[in-house]
Order: sequence, then structure tokens, then C-alpha cells
Amino acid sequence: MQTFKTSKARENILARIRKGLTEPVAMPFPEADKEQTEVYAESGLSVEETFADAFIKLGGKFVYCDNELELMEGIANLHESRSWSKMLCSDNRLALLFQNNKLDIIQPLTQGHTEAEVCITDCEMLVARTGSIIFSSRQFMGRTAPVFYPVHIVVAYANQIAPDIDEGLNFIKKKYGVNIPSMINLNTGPSRTADIEKTLVVGVHGPGEVFCFYVNA
Repeated sequence: MQTFKTSKARENILARIRKGLTEPVAMPFPEADKEQTEVYAESGLSVEETFADAFIKLGGKFVYCDNELELMEGIANLHESRSWSKMLCSDNRLALLFQNNKLDIIQPLTQGHTEAEVCITDCEMLVARTGSIIFSSRQFMGRTAPVFYPVHIVVAYANQIAPDIDEGLNFIKKKYGVNIPSMINLNTGPSRTADIEKTLVVGVHGPGEVFCFYVNA
């Protein structure tokens, strides 16, 4: 059997790497992590207004609803104006709500549904400062439903909004405890890319339109 010699220098390097992995290096400036000073200027807006402002600037479409009745009316009006032929809903509670209120235009999403113009989903949280929406793999088809269909409609409620990303992630940690989802994703506006000749193209890697129906309940 052929054997290969290992140089002494290489062995020394590997030994230092192994030692470094077993002896974590202390933070050089531990005081820096203790500082919680806000670096963003106060806008004077509520968290809902801050999210709506940032979300709209990113190309999203924000719809405020006082209650679930306005939510259903808004989605029905949107369907009528766009003449969509097929709408799906990935959240069981929302799908049941639509069915109980005779919105037969919306079908529950299943694994076999691959073609539809629109998918309605719930979300984990809204992030006000960045206008982002947090999704996770713990939602039904949470990896695909928010990105697979041409139009994405997100339904969020008043208890699902955080001022910034760290508060949103802390909410998820408290919600799931040790069973943290294997995928946590922040979606910020419609899909866009400028990879080709620095020309902005929308809807390449995901939905070209994103609606957020915010229910103040």
C-alpha cells in the first residue's frame, strides 16, 4: 500500500488549527456588544406607518384593514379588478375563513398545486424599519409558497410587527423555544435583480408583485 509523507510544517499548522477550535478566542472588545444605542433617527411614525412607508418604497403594495371583514372585501375586490383565474392559500385558518365567507375563488394550497397566479400566505413577523417580512419553514410550504407564484399576498395582524430585525428574531425564538425553524427568511419587496448589464429586472427569482394586507385586530 502506498503511503504519503506529511511535512512537519503542515502538521504544525493543522495542530494549531485543532487547538484553536478547542480553545475559543475571547471577544477582543466585549464592551461593544453591551452597547444598545440606537443608530437610526426617529421618524415620529408608528411601527405600522414605518413598515408601510418602507414596504411601499420597495415596490410592495400595502393595504390597511380594520378587521377581517375588510380583509375579505379587499381581496375579493383585488381578484375582480385583476381577473385572476386561480388563487391559492397556504394557511389553513385563512383558507377556512375565506371558505366560510363564500370566497370560493380561493382554494387551499396542497403539494400538487403548481400553477396559479396568486398565493396567499401568513407570515411570522413584519419588520417595520426595513419593510421586510419574516417567513419560516414551520409555516406550511414556507420554503416555496412565498416565492414560487407570480403574485404573493401576505396577511399579517397587529401582533405580528416588530420595530427592527432583532426584535422580530427574538419573537421567533420565544415562539418556538428550542425548536427553532430550520429556515428563517426575510423577504423585502418584490423579487429583483440587476445582475445583467446592471438593468433592474423585477420578478426573476420570485413574485413580481407583493401585497401586504395588514389587519388591525
